[in-house]
Formats: sequence, C-alpha cells, structure tokens
Amino acid sequence: MTAFAPDSLVLNRKLPLWYQVSQSLRASILGRAPDASLRLPTEEQLAAHYGVSVLTMRQALKELEEEGLISRHRRRGTFIEPGARRSTPRRLLGSIDAIVAQQSGERTTVLGHGTEPVPGELAEYFPDTTEVVAYRRLRRDGESGEPSNWAENAVLPELAASIDPADLERWPMTKVLRDVVGVRISRITDTVEARLADPETAALLQVPLLSPILHYTGVTYDREGRVVDVARIRYRGDRFSFTVTVEAQ
Repeated sequence: MTAFAPDSLVLNRKLPLWYQVSQSLRASILGRAPDASLRLPTEEQLAAHYGVSVLTMRQALKELEEEGLISRHRRRGTFIEPGARRSTPRRLLGSIDAIVAQQSGERTTVLGHGTEPVPGELAEYFPDTTEVVAYRRLRRDGESGEPSNWAENAVLPELAASIDPADLERWPMTKVLRDVVGVRISRITDTVEARLADPETAALLQVPLLSPILHYTGVTYDREGRVVDVARIRYRGDRFSFTVTVEAQ
C-alpha cells in the first residue's frame, strides 16, 4: 500500500485559502490511486505541503469531514472514509489526443443509433441539413462498473454511413471520426455547465432525480469549418473532476 500523496496547489489570494485547500485535497482523495493508504498526513504536514497555517488546514479538513470524505480521531489521526469514491479526472490539455485519451479505461455500451430530425437546440450547428444520425452510449467505470456518464452524439448523415457502431464500444467518437472515417478535425469547442438530472439521466446514471450533474457539450469542426459532430455528455457529479493546465509562454 502506497502513502497518500496530495496534489500540489498554486494558491489564489483572491479566494479563501481554506476553500482552495479543501477543494484540492478533495480532488486528491477522490482521484487517489487504488492502493493508496486511507491515512492522511498530519495537519502540520499538510499545512506545510500547501504552504498555509495549521489553522487554515484545520478549517479545510473540517469542510471535508462535514462532507463525509474523512474522519478525524484524537491521537490516531485523520483517515479517508472507505466509501469515498475514487474518480477519474478529466484533463483539458488542448489537444485532440487529450480528448481521445480522457475516456480510456471506461466500458462503453451503445444504447442505440438512428436518423432523426436535428434537435432544436442543435439547429445552429447544422444549418444546411434537416437530419442527423444520433448515437447514444452509456459509459461505466473500468474498475467498479458503475455508470459514470452517458453520451449523445449528433453526426452528419454522410459521415455516419462510414461508422460501425461496434467501434463506438471501443473508441470515442472523436477517434472514430478522425482515424476510421478520415475526417480532418480542426478544433473542438468544449462547454461544461452544472445541471440537474432529468428522468432519463437519473435512470441511466443511477442517481436521484434532480441531483447535480455536469453537462458537457463538445462541438467538432472539420478543416472547412463545418460542424461534423455535436456531443452532449452527462457526467455524474460524484464521478467527475475537471483539471485545466495552462502553460506559461
């Protein structure tokens, strides 16, 4: 069993320090390695790691304790609750390969596919067509088998003709379009927002109705500037973390 190692954190002085530390530590707990120890470093060690006072660290730990992620025991130390779920972080690194790689390790089931009218909320992306081919997939965590997200893709019919649905159980749509269909992808515009689970999402992801989820929309463009695919993915809020890395120039 390996020792628990919290991620590093660059503090923003405009936000409460205890809040930033608690959120960083929360992400480390949920994204911990399978064989990581449940015992956390001491308050003093954690405070030194994050560069904050012990008082600030104590406040951050209190937040996590109230959330049920950790328990603190006098003279014994602080421990991660065994039921605290591990999640797989989604890292936005600015490349198509990163979009493909973020879904590795997930088990995918194609729920169905077929031609249908362009949904009203997607009409702006498909101004020159009245129909798209829709693909619906459910993804499960590769280790626990629990539902993690479900996806809907709206694809141009002329491209969908070259897609084998079986490939979508092995690879993300982005990889299929690029490497199988041969689409020359120029960019993907991502939007992530908080929403509440509708009846279909609640049933598929096994979460309570109206519980918080993260709704991702990815719009894929080819080299001619044409939208070739719009992906709408609903992630369970307790199975998702989002990391953005900004490189200094």
